[in-house]
Amino acid sequence: MADLNTQIVMKRHPQGMVTEADFETVQRELPQLQEGQALVRNRYLSLDPYMRPRMDPLRSYVEPLKPGELMPGATVGEVIDSRSTQLPKGALVAAMLGWQTHGVVAEGTVRVLDPKMSRPSAALSVLGMTGVTAHYGLLELAKPKAGETVVVTAASGAVGGVVGQIAKIQGCRVIGIAGGPEKCRYVVEQLGFDACIDYRAPDFEQQLAQATPNYVDVLFENVGGPVFDAVLQRIADHARIALCGNISQYNAKEPYGVKGMRQLLMHRVTVYAFVIADHRGYWPTALADLSRWLDEGKLKLREDVSEGLHSAPAAFIRMLTGKNFGKQLVKVG
Repeated sequence: MADLNTQIVMKRHPQGMVTEADFETVQRELPQLQEGQALVRNRYLSLDPYMRPRMDPLRSYVEPLKPGELMPGATVGEVIDSRSTQLPKGALVAAMLGWQTHGVVAEGTVRVLDPKMSRPSAALSVLGMTGVTAHYGLLELAKPKAGETVVVTAASGAVGGVVGQIAKIQGCRVIGIAGGPEKCRYVVEQLGFDACIDYRAPDFEQQLAQATPNYVDVLFENVGGPVFDAVLQRIADHARIALCGNISQYNAKEPYGVKGMRQLLMHRVTVYAFVIADHRGYWPTALADLSRWLDEGKLKLREDVSEGLHSAPAAFIRMLTGKNFGKQLVKVG
């Protein structure tokens, strides 16, 4: 079996909430390498919310998946065979190889990691797409000023947790929104947010009002739905919103929409909708800051690691339903 590649493909387009029956495990022969290529055995796979919209047959910023196609995803792996001097055997690389045990990469298409990196999986979180997304959306788009109030939805999640910590580094007052008391305690006690509100609490909107007496200058939005509308009721004049995700709606059969459009107009709010894949040139800027802050102990990360590629569908569903805690990874091998 060593010469086979195990893959997980999308078997069919989901109808509402994703189920494990929407995926299929297949095995294929490993391809022959060409000059300038290397064969990678994946160690870690990143599971991210953006994967769910790609499973719908709808027009988007990338082509939707077709039945039988490999599930996409960022990976960290080890080069085990190579026809490239730039990608020697034993090198660790961050790539976009998807839900599979092996993959082929070419020179100039991957990030070669520092072999002394104590936690290579961080290249899929704080020092990867997660961290760069947080950095770009907050600092390049929303541009918070010291003393302003920043609200972060999905605050205990992979992106939200980094956003809040960066906002604290910038001298802001940071309010998180998360699901459940345990996650809220983590956001305040470990990540250093000033407060965190459980959106499941019956008095959620009242708590939000009490936590934002001067209203909300910056919203980093990952969730959508009723939570988004609740924050819009507290939005400040000339506020900025970095619209990063809409996870509450990815599995919805009937879209919720936005009921707070009046607030956007009345308070002259600027909304920045973005996808970090459009800004590859920004990565070096963000990674320089993120690496320094991590070394200085100003950034903390938490990983939720599922064992084995076979566990990816169940772990993906857990993440989409908010049952994970921290950056969702799969330890492939």
